Amino acid sequence: MKVDPTVAALVLFAALLHASWNAIVKSDRDRLMSFGLVMMAGSLIAVPVLPVVAMPGAAAWPYLIASVVVHNFYYFFLLRAYAHGDLSHVYPIARGLGPLLVAVLSGRLAGEYLSFAESAGVTLLSIGIASLAFGHGLPRNSAEWKPVLYALGTGVCIAGYTLVDGLGVRASGDAIGYIAWLNLLEGPWVLGAALWWRGRERVVPYLRAYWWRGTAGGIIATLGYGIAIWAMSVGALAHVAALRETSVLFAAVMGTALLGEGFGRRRIAAAVLVVAGLLLMNLPLFRGSV
Repeated sequence: MKVDPTVAALVLFAALLHASWNAIVKSDRDRLMSFGLVMMAGSLIAVPVLPVVAMPGAAAWPYLIASVVVHNFYYFFLLRAYAHGDLSHVYPIARGLGPLLVAVLSGRLAGEYLSFAESAGVTLLSIGIASLAFGHGLPRNSAEWKPVLYALGTGVCIAGYTLVDGLGVRASGDAIGYIAWLNLLEGPWVLGAALWWRGRERVVPYLRAYWWRGTAGGIIATLGYGIAIWAMSVGALAHVAALRETSVLFAAVMGTALLGEGFGRRRIAAAVLVVAGLLLMNLPLFRGSV
């Protein structure tokens, strides 16, 4: 299973969308409420879609339930990582670990085995993405290790929900139906946590003042992950996961230009590794059979 050029272009667009909504959440004064609003907006977007799409097949429901659970662990680790580190620091670590784990596990779980060149490309891509996180060297103390450890936890969850949703959307019989139900089911949990921890007296004024940020973020997040899940229904899991993780390049630029975070020569060099990995994985000259 390969990734068609049109599908690859859409996945790259989804990568831009993913980095964008993460920048929205990272820049907010209360990330828990911002994240909750983003996810709830995605859930509400799914409601009018449900009557016009097919119900996922019975075989897909265990994957849907597992995905909701894994996604909520992902939200926890990501919010903790953003509480302790910069977008351009923790985001590349989290997104870099995902494709490597997917590449290692997709052969056993989905019967997709990479050629030597493709394996080298995934490895090079992952190394390049992870290297973007270490522009200032390795962490030197516990305070610097905290965002790294939370980011690693986030990366494990990313690999988990990528594999679960990749298999689930194929078992569902209808990619759009799977996407709609996933958005509906996973939407309310973070906002519920915000209500529990912040209280109604803080959440309601926030929603009134910043509903537009959450709505915009929800639309961007829903569209971005919807494209990614659909792509996994027609392309190899490892390829789609690797292409999607080019979002770290967009996040690095956004962190620099919009959030005032440093980038540096080392991270530019790491970006070259990312491009080299993509070439190895996707150019017809290098692609072998999966």
